[in-house]
This record gives sequence, C-alpha cells and structure tokens, in this order.
Amino acid sequence: MKKKPIIEKDIQEGIRVNKYLSDCGICSRRQADRLVEEGRIKVNGEVAVMGTKVFDNDVVKYDNKVISKENELILLAMNKPRGITCTAQKEDPDNIIDFLNYPKRVYPIGRLDKDSEGLILLTNDGSIVNKILKASTFHEKEYIVTVNKPITLKFLEGMREGVPILDTVTRKCEVTQVNKFTFNIILTQGLNRQIRRMCEYFGFRVVTLQRVRIMNIKLGKLKVGTWRKVTEQELKDLYKLI
Repeated sequence: MKKKPIIEKDIQEGIRVNKYLSDCGICSRRQADRLVEEGRIKVNGEVAVMGTKVFDNDVVKYDNKVISKENELILLAMNKPRGITCTAQKEDPDNIIDFLNYPKRVYPIGRLDKDSEGLILLTNDGSIVNKILKASTFHEKEYIVTVNKPITLKFLEGMREGVPILDTVTRKCEVTQVNKFTFNIILTQGLNRQIRRMCEYFGFRVVTLQRVRIMNIKLGKLKVGTWRKVTEQELKDLYKLI
C-alpha cells in the first residue's frame, strides 16, 4: 500500500513542522506540538519553534535522528485488550505502542477507553487520521455493549433519540437489543466515554464494551491483543468514505 506523498507544492511553499511530522507518520499534530515545545525537533540544525516551516531539502531531526518519509502507508487493525491505553506517550506504562511493539513508528487513530476492548486503527499517516476523526463527517463506529440489568424499551428508545451529556445532546443513533443484557449501538460521534455516560443517564452501568467496526473496517475474528494489516480492498473502500 503506497502512502500518498507530501504535496510538492506544500514543500515548495513550506509546511508547518507539526504537519510535516504528522505527514511523515511520526505522531499526531498535537503530539508534534508537544515535541516542538520540548525542543526535541530540529530543522537544519536549529531547534524548531511553533510555526517553523519545512521546505524541500530541509533536514528534520527528532531527538537528533533524521526523519525520513515513509513510502509505504501503514494501517493496522488491532483488537485492543482492556487495560491498554490508546496513547503514544511512553510515560504511560500501559500505552498501546509498547504493547503493540510494531517495528515501525505508528500511533492510534482516535481512542478507545482503557476499560473497553475491540477495534482500534493505528497508522503512520497523519492525514488519514484527521479525515477519519473529523466530527462533521458522521463516520460510523459500531459497538456491542453489555449492561448490569435487563434492558428496557424505554432505555432503547432514549438511547436512540439522543442523551444529554457533557453539555450537549448526543446525535440520534441506531440501537438494537441483542439479548436481555446486551445491545448493539452505532455512533457517528466520539464524545469522551460516550456510551458509558449515555447508559449512566438512564441508570445502567456498562459491564463490557467492545468496538466491532470503524466505518468499513470490521473486527471480525481477530483475537484480543492481536493485529492485522488493513487489506487493499478495505483501504480502497475507506478512501471512498473519507
């Protein structure tokens, strides 16, 4: 799978160093800003500052190691176990990057809270991260959730219509009962601990939460703690959606 190259026009006119790091698959733009603030990024031997631009033939270093552009797009689908944090920060002993131990630099697209398990995507392409996570695109994410007491019709209807949490009302969503304690839910937004907060509003507590799909990419039979590369067909279909 070939990664889309950094646009030649951008390089000629210069691109901000945080975008350059993101496009090279080093980290997200937010994480790049932190690296710049910490003085760990250099451009042509000079410590970069916020707003520094990178031009063609510039030499960019991260912790004194030259950053080279990846020619191959890396996009992994992982079945994250409970207890693993979706962060690239090494300070967190349970960070997903150390757990994954992939030989090349990747980072998670979005998050799946520590107490949950299931599908998480990881990549080295900053541009695809922004497209997938953009809130206005209404990209679907599907979950299977088990709660602590029998599901009621009132609960299902309330979840579907939108729930007041975090100073907003959640978007209407698809909710289908699977059995007495379990339901399937498809969201088009990603508020912090959204499903857990929605359930709590109606007096339910989440016992298990598993993400089984992100847009067109499905968890399938991938075992907990393992990963696979996204297929060529999945990637083609993904690009059509973003």
